[in-house]
Amino acid sequence: MEGSTAQAAGKTVLRVAAISGSLRRASANTGLIRAAAEICRESIPGLEIDHIDISSLPLLNTDLEAGGVFPAAVEAFRARVRGANCFLFASPEYNYSISGPLKNALDWGSRPPNCWGDRAAAILSASGGSGGSRSQYHIRQVGVFLDLHFVNKPEAFIKAHQPPKKFDDDGNLVDPETKEQVRKVLLALQALALRLQLGKPAADSEV
Repeated sequence: MEGSTAQAAGKTVLRVAAISGSLRRASANTGLIRAAAEICRESIPGLEIDHIDISSLPLLNTDLEAGGVFPAAVEAFRARVRGANCFLFASPEYNYSISGPLKNALDWGSRPPNCWGDRAAAILSASGGSGGSRSQYHIRQVGVFLDLHFVNKPEAFIKAHQPPKKFDDDGNLVDPETKEQVRKVLLALQALALRLQLGKPAADSEV
């Protein structure tokens, strides 16, 4: 595992590389990541969200790997992935599958040497009628090759356009019940990451 584990006030601090699969300014999925960061600051000590913006990544083209060196934006992205202890993906469902931007990021990170391997990951999705369930299962399928260990339960399929209102016009999460769903996923991610990295359960992480 490449992510380094820090200690703060006697508690293990895990860095979560969080990636939104939507590039839209008012994306609800990017809003889920902002909400996750706020929840961690307020109520989940030991878990810190590092939101990685993937909008500057070029489309994957191995011709860009000149002399074994990646483009600068890709190198910076891969470095942050390598430095993470675990991962959080928040993505819409595009045509029953993974969004193009997220698939592109997963593919760049998988170029040898694979940056994702042997770490915990969790998925959130805000989308239409299915809440993004099909995209989540395709992300899990890709994660098999990436050697990711996904949180299985709880799952969070957020039906973004059904009442009650879940996001404001800027994509910020405003629904308390959905915030609690996100919190439970984060607690499960923390517990799994600690089991994988340290061989022990997370303290004070009751789902």
